[in-house]
Amino acid sequence: MDDSTLIEQIQLGSKDAFKQMFIKFYSPLCEYASQYVSDEDAEELIQELMLFIWENRNSLFVEISLKSYLFMAVKHRCLNAIKRQLYHERVHSLIYDKIKDQFENPDTYFVNELTENITKAIEELPENYRETFKLSRFGEQSNPQIAEALGVSIKTVEYRITQSLKILRVKLKDYLPFIMFLF
Repeated sequence: MDDSTLIEQIQLGSKDAFKQMFIKFYSPLCEYASQYVSDEDAEELIQELMLFIWENRNSLFVEISLKSYLFMAVKHRCLNAIKRQLYHERVHSLIYDKIKDQFENPDTYFVNELTENITKAIEELPENYRETFKLSRFGEQSNPQIAEALGVSIKTVEYRITQSLKILRVKLKDYLPFIMFLF
């Protein structure tokens, strides 16, 4: 079957004609596309082209030879794929440039994780322990000042802080060498 008849039959919905075109052109088109993109991408592009042809067979208009049409379509698809790839690389590069300082210090990840875990552990303390502990460590108040603010004895404040530290040591045992200076 010649190319013009093949196109006409595909436009009429002939699966046999489509299959014949696929078998005839698939390998040469893949080889051609692999000059522009990777072999895997080439196969994917050709499959997408074939699917496009089948799905749009009713409106398919080929005024040159089928072979020329297919090779031109492949070339355009390959160039578009390259443009998309370059665009993605440019976007990744811009994003990287904006946040690279965070990546240069590996401790950033650890510090963020440690901060999250400490905050979570403190929030999980019983309410009266948590309040006393926060006033002691973050409010920079002395035990007598905390006792007065909470209306409890100094011994109660000391007990709550001691208990809080015990609980936090258990919950944060994996980070203990790094947080000794905090508590």
